[in-house]
Amino acid sequence: MPAEKKGTTTNIYGEVDQIIKERLSQFNPDDIVDFRSDTVSKPTKEMIAAMYTYPVGDDGYGEDPTVNLLEQTVAELAGKEAAMFVASGIMSNQLALRSHLQAPPHSVLCDARSHIFNLECGGVAIHAGALMTPVRPSKGRTYITVPDIEEALVHTSIYSAPTKLIALENTLDGEILPIEVIQEIHEFAKSKDLPLHLDGARLWNASRETGIPIKEYAKYFDSVSLCFSKGLGAPIGSVLTGSAEFINRARQWRKIFGGAWRQAGHLAGACLYALQNHFPNLNKDHAAAKILGQRLEEMGYKLIKRVDTNMVWVEDSEALISLNEMAKEVASYGIKISGSSRFVIHLGNRDHVDRLTNAMQEIIEKRKNGGVINAI
Repeated sequence: MPAEKKGTTTNIYGEVDQIIKERLSQFNPDDIVDFRSDTVSKPTKEMIAAMYTYPVGDDGYGEDPTVNLLEQTVAELAGKEAAMFVASGIMSNQLALRSHLQAPPHSVLCDARSHIFNLECGGVAIHAGALMTPVRPSKGRTYITVPDIEEALVHTSIYSAPTKLIALENTLDGEILPIEVIQEIHEFAKSKDLPLHLDGARLWNASRETGIPIKEYAKYFDSVSLCFSKGLGAPIGSVLTGSAEFINRARQWRKIFGGAWRQAGHLAGACLYALQNHFPNLNKDHAAAKILGQRLEEMGYKLIKRVDTNMVWVEDSEALISLNEMAKEVASYGIKISGSSRFVIHLGNRDHVDRLTNAMQEIIEKRKNGGVINAI
């Protein structure tokens, strides 16, 4: 993930400065459109109405019928024996890592740009006493391959924390990891007797774009985490899938983490609704992202990653207005952008690409004409 420029006041994580807050405060919150991330997607009115129709019980006893239905549905979707509903993608990943790893010394090999390495607070060190081995793709590639992994593999010795798990992410920065590469990594991991975990928070997007079923991707992994609160628009929740033995172990770790549910059926219902009603429409996000990418290029911003799914990554070295400055200016139009490199399309903004690009174009034209963009 691109590093932040020194002195910027907004970034990929969506932190905003006081100027932006003041400008956005002039708008009704419901009228603000947010392009920072798909994590900001909100439940639709239809989803909220549907949530209350689902029955609930005590999931601590395994008696919430809607949670059970969600877990069974996702397990079948992923071709796994079992599944477990948890509060977040980070919890799902961390439970997976902890459940795979037995006793130190050990390490997890992953892509250097991955979420588990950059954005989970070093959780695997805290929860499992494990090191992480970040791997970068070979020059000219946008994803890691078997040679990259083989070169970085930590072997057993009296001095080392040997690799005991390989973790991949798909999509990563919106780019799709080809299934042929996944298969090759699977074969390599199998030859080394190493389990393979997938952070599939946005595997939904990869599946919709390629037409490859979730099950086809998942069959190469020992565990898969699938998130419902990003592009699918649920208010909360991820599902971890794997063998029955693995999920039973993960359930105990979930209890230790303090993550057990009680009457979680309404939340699980939102995820079931998302599967039926939002998953099929992810292609609309991808189409909107491609349009946004084209328009940003026309405005002088340079694409730095492929627009495979719902993310657009650009840099502003040759643009008239920096992205950091543009974040402040579009706030006057009731629009949030990260001020960094990333724009993300989701069900809450896919129909507002014109609003964003028209605002940006107007701001650029004012600058070209020497006008004051905003007095605040």
